[in-house]
Amino acid sequence: MTQLTAPRRQRVSVRGLVDDLGPTQAANGLVALVFAATGPVAVILAVGTAGGLSRVEISSWIFAVFFLNGLLTIAASWAYRQPLSFFWTIPGTVVVGKSLDHLTWPEVLGAFLVTGALIVVLGLTGWVGRAMAVIPLPLVMAMVAGVFLRFGTDLVGAVRSDAAIAAPMVLAFVALSRITSLGRWMPPVLGALLVGAAAVGIAGSFAPASGPVLASPTFQAPVFTTGALLELVVPLAITVLVVQNGQGVAVLNQAGHRPPINVATVWCGIGSMLSATIGGISSCLTGPTSSLLVASGKRERHYAAAVVCGALALVVGLFAPLFVRLMLATPPAYVATLGGLAMLRALQGAFVASFAHRFTLGALVTFLVTITDVTIFNIGGAFWGIVLGLAASWILEPADFDHRE
Repeated sequence: MTQLTAPRRQRVSVRGLVDDLGPTQAANGLVALVFAATGPVAVILAVGTAGGLSRVEISSWIFAVFFLNGLLTIAASWAYRQPLSFFWTIPGTVVVGKSLDHLTWPEVLGAFLVTGALIVVLGLTGWVGRAMAVIPLPLVMAMVAGVFLRFGTDLVGAVRSDAAIAAPMVLAFVALSRITSLGRWMPPVLGALLVGAAAVGIAGSFAPASGPVLASPTFQAPVFTTGALLELVVPLAITVLVVQNGQGVAVLNQAGHRPPINVATVWCGIGSMLSATIGGISSCLTGPTSSLLVASGKRERHYAAAVVCGALALVVGLFAPLFVRLMLATPPAYVATLGGLAMLRALQGAFVASFAHRFTLGALVTFLVTITDVTIFNIGGAFWGIVLGLAASWILEPADFDHRE
């Protein structure tokens, strides 16, 4: 068994957390939560509806992935004083959607439970940390760039398709970024969020539908079948450990943090097992959300943004049906512009880390395969991008392995 990284001996007090929490950290935490509660939730809604899940089952799913992962995020970020943001595997949700046309929901829940147990074992043995150390950082960051690229292209598309909403947001972001004296009081992304909300109100394009307010988490008994386990467990574990956790760890390393990989893996497994009991998919250390949390502010205060994000996730979990209806009632351009602006620096950093020095050809292969999203054996392009990029570097850039830092 491996030695798990212990939390800080001197925990941050509540007073210390309050001192570290400023407008920048609050804004980063809010934007990260808004991101998680819009596009990714829409994926759950689409998969659940297409798979024939009831409103109660979908509501319980959303409650699980927000409330339980919010608790994990608060506890881990506070204990380790790092922005350890836990949510759920979006690629895994897509994989599950492809299986619901021939598997029952209880069979899928059984696969969720076994996946969580497998992830716990891999974290305790230390295999995950050793595997991640083998993969060069430029390749992982190229995968991150490929995953994040759509946020940039969606931003451009939003300005083109709905300039009345997107253009004021972009102008506000540029002004607050350029005029640093204003930016210190009003973080650029938060300013874009508020200006966009005003633009949506003026345009009269906010029309939420009626429906329940509070979530209804219900215990759901799993069913274990060989077919479902063979089909889902390995792909789900890969999306958590390689695709999602790989992104999260790479983003945090790039920001100067040193996340406890094995501990985070164990927490993902425990969160996955708890979530599965009420219909939620596997937990992971997210890449996009982590990028938003470390987008600005001092490194030693990034954890405060994660605590804010986790606390807001608890609220979203409790009021999941209401919150999702409100967010999805805004024009698509609002969410696309907000996400794109928030991810600009993260995307820039990913490209710089990918192509600045070594493993540049492997990074290019990784990037191209990732954005193409080639799916083999129900495993998406982000994983195959790493595999093929590593192969390309191994064959065509062997000298770079001899000079790794």
